[in-house]
Amino acid sequence: MTVPVRRLWVAVLCGYLAFGAALQALPSYVPDKFGGGALASGTAVGIAFLATACGRPFAGWLADAGWSRPVVLVGGVLAAVGGLGQLLAPDLVVLLVARLVMGAGEAALFSAALPWVLAGTRIAQRGRVAGWFGLSMWGGLAGGPVVATAVGGFVWWAVVALSMASVALVLTTRHDPGRVEPLVRIRGVRDLVPRGVPLPGATIGLAAYCYGTVAALLVLRLRADGIGVDGIALTVFAATFLIVRFAGSPLVDRYGGRVVAAWTVTVEIVALIGIALASGPVGASISTALAGVGLALIYPACVSLTLDRVRGLRPGVSMGVMTSFWDLGVMVAGPLGGLLAEQAGFGTAFLVAAGAGLACVGVLLRMPRPAGSPR
Repeated sequence: MTVPVRRLWVAVLCGYLAFGAALQALPSYVPDKFGGGALASGTAVGIAFLATACGRPFAGWLADAGWSRPVVLVGGVLAAVGGLGQLLAPDLVVLLVARLVMGAGEAALFSAALPWVLAGTRIAQRGRVAGWFGLSMWGGLAGGPVVATAVGGFVWWAVVALSMASVALVLTTRHDPGRVEPLVRIRGVRDLVPRGVPLPGATIGLAAYCYGTVAALLVLRLRADGIGVDGIALTVFAATFLIVRFAGSPLVDRYGGRVVAAWTVTVEIVALIGIALASGPVGASISTALAGVGLALIYPACVSLTLDRVRGLRPGVSMGVMTSFWDLGVMVAGPLGGLLAEQAGFGTAFLVAAGAGLACVGVLLRMPRPAGSPR
């Protein structure tokens, strides 16, 4: 059965453009509407990733049984409901609940679509396919801030419209991927966290802390110090991220996930130190561009590491759990980074993120290789 890869790619892109637009809007929206500071803004950014982290394994579990299409549809609907909730929220508590709903939607959207796509992919090409299909998610996260800037005060209506466009695209697909099978009974943690997943998960989770710090605090850091490029910083990050992801994904299949991840995260460490120390627009822009380079290939690299270690068994659950570590890293980075920024300054928050990147490289260097794997 032919997998509607292009339609799924666009559907996930629309959903994550909505998610990315919300990330751009929140650092200003929370203080302006609810009077919160860096901690409140960071929490609003990060809390959605709690729901995403919890939802991904279950979305992958359902996808492994052939239920990808309805799960992806539900994901789009939840994203739209969450966007509307953020628009209409009367207080910060309701806003945070809406963020949780949106996060659950984004989990279902991507974590059910990726196994659907990889089910028809040859093993030798899974790194590049995961990287290129992952551009739908990461491209949305990176391009969403551009959308938010372009639509101005209509950002939340754009979030809802993009989420519903995702639903419409999936509704035009005809079939689920393959035969629907009985769901595997969940009897314990091991059924939701297959062996071989935790170490790649720890790798991407630590890298995610770096991303979460950038997403939650970069604009606030540049604005607080009057550096003057806060309006374009996330766009610069997005541009370098997308270019390197598109051009560099085949490197994962060629050199292996471990090597690619270690080198790119090293670039991320340099970038975060640069952001922490930047005192002018040129240095801040260069460091922000390097931050995009440093995070561009971590996801396809960790997909490759995960599938190597689980030997392709239960790929939906395995990738869902691995990606949940990403969400947890971003979730922690928002409030913790915001607290560090309020108590010790933005520079300290970014240096702590650089420390997380260093720990990520340490995990990669100590990760045992699966038997028979060159990675």
